Amino acid sequence: MSMAENGNTERPAAPAGQTISVISQYVKDFSFESPGAPQSLRSRTSMPAIAINVNVTPRPAQGDEIEVELRIDANAREGETTVFAIELVYGGLFRLINIPKENALAVAMIECPRLLFPFARQIISDASRNGGFPPLLIDPIDFMALYRQRAQAAAARTANA
Repeated sequence: MSMAENGNTERPAAPAGQTISVISQYVKDFSFESPGAPQSLRSRTSMPAIAINVNVTPRPAQGDEIEVELRIDANAREGETTVFAIELVYGGLFRLINIPKENALAVAMIECPRLLFPFARQIISDASRNGGFPPLLIDPIDFMALYRQRAQAAAARTANA
């Protein structure tokens, strides 16, 4: 007897796939400082040294939701002088559907910041340009490598404890 013959016209449900949904994304904290302006804009003779630090912090939210913060600190210096400093905490609220609990941290530390990064990169680029400097274009970030480094550091701390 087919489904149509017994009055059931619905197709059988396919197994649900694993999904990451972006519920929202937002600037949580932002700062741009140019302590030497306007002199630092006029007397530039060389490219400043730029240091960029990236950190990812996941936090559980409600049910199958997780908040992920992508923090990017960018500092441009000439010698001991700060030319400009940018601090950005860009957040996202994600729904993780059918992601096994043992994989949720890796998804939160790798895939979620990968989705947030282009937007955070644009904010930093615009901020440096709006501050009178060339746009700071951050190279793509390998969040898998960052996750592995963090896992190795945690394992080393555990082994030394």
